[in-house]
Amino acid sequence: MLKKLFQSLRFPRRPANAVRTTPQVLNKSQHALTRAQISRHAVSVVERLQKAGYDAYAVGGCVRDLLLGLSPKDYDVATNATPEQVRAEFRNARVIGRRFKLVHVHFGREIIEVATFRSHHPQGDDDEGNALASQHESGRILRDNIYGTLEDDAQRRDFTINALYFDPSSERILDYANGMPDIRNRLIRLIGMPERRYQEDPVRMLRAVRFAAKLDFEIERHTAEPIAELAPLLEDIPSPRLFDEVLKLMLGGNAERTYELLLEYELFEPLFPVTARAMEQNPDYTDALVRHALANTDERIRLGKPVTPAFLFAALLWPALPGRALQLQDRGMPPLPALQEAAHELIVEQCRRTAVPKRFTIPVREIWDMQERLPRRHGKRADMLLENPRFRAGYDFLLLREQAGERTNGLGDWWTRYQDASDTERRGMIRQLSNNDSAAPVKKKRRGGRRRGPRTDRPSGE
Repeated sequence: MLKKLFQSLRFPRRPANAVRTTPQVLNKSQHALTRAQISRHAVSVVERLQKAGYDAYAVGGCVRDLLLGLSPKDYDVATNATPEQVRAEFRNARVIGRRFKLVHVHFGREIIEVATFRSHHPQGDDDEGNALASQHESGRILRDNIYGTLEDDAQRRDFTINALYFDPSSERILDYANGMPDIRNRLIRLIGMPERRYQEDPVRMLRAVRFAAKLDFEIERHTAEPIAELAPLLEDIPSPRLFDEVLKLMLGGNAERTYELLLEYELFEPLFPVTARAMEQNPDYTDALVRHALANTDERIRLGKPVTPAFLFAALLWPALPGRALQLQDRGMPPLPALQEAAHELIVEQCRRTAVPKRFTIPVREIWDMQERLPRRHGKRADMLLENPRFRAGYDFLLLREQAGERTNGLGDWWTRYQDASDTERRGMIRQLSNNDSAAPVKKKRRGGRRRGPRTDRPSGE
């Protein structure tokens, strides 16, 4: 009887990505990471906290990247000391944040970020600590200042490869979530139930894509499965936070691969809805323009050249601009005001989703405005355009349009030659333009009608 009873019961199986209460401890002979590879300031913070009687470890991306032979951008420390206790240990520290309270310890230009071990969120209205943690009805975590143990902290981290704790004093790695095997197998795997973890913070879907592109990893099957269905949750994320995430996605040196993954997992449309609509209407041109822009961005980052989000957003939104301008012209608006109004509308719509600051939206409009002005080269206009501070960005954007297959009647080549020409050669090029115009057949004007659509030398995404 008891045997049948136990056979009828279903016990939950331990998932492969569950956090152990006892970590796998890897001694220094079992891994390649050494104390000397860690930032001396991070080591100083860890050891000072340990000397004060606290537990402290280097954790997260710095450990992951060093194990993969990469150079970490920054260093994070996890400890059981509260932010106030950490602040008391360092005169050069500052407590920041409300959603996630952290401590920044400053060493000149380097900042070591110290976080207190996080715990699970209490359930029910009467549970102690609800004042420190709250969740949206969708499951999204709004505040997270519930502190716990090292095991709790490992459970709360997003991916297994980010739940590795390194003690520089003993050079041991504590692995609570099988992160080391996933690093060896090059897998991005969420800790816990994927649906629930994405609902807690939908930005984790973007982080999965970013890490997959950056590290050239695959997203593990169960981690990838719910992404497309849950992608609309990103629409509830505050637009300033999404703007920051877009910069991380597109300015990390792997933008083209990131773009492919965003499309694959249906995450592109929640970030760039106007571009997604343009892609439906003109897929080949839109895809080509975006790919060329992102590939150029990756190349500039590889060469150590500066990049600006303004150029990137100008390229991402441009495919939607000509069609929007034509709609306004069809309502009776003249071509140039239609283009300007369309630019304004597109930027406003995009800012509702990703809060692009004005210091970038103004250059976006100037780059687009330059596309209207570059075809106008007669008289002294060409030389005046060369002196315009936005000329170079506008010229580069013109070449990008041509790369994507846009026909501009050789405008990009003309401007390339004009920049390198002598004064005499430039005057000849301007005269040649006038001769070509005078040789062109004169068309009779039609009465009572108005020209529809952009001029042949006007920017067009078609």
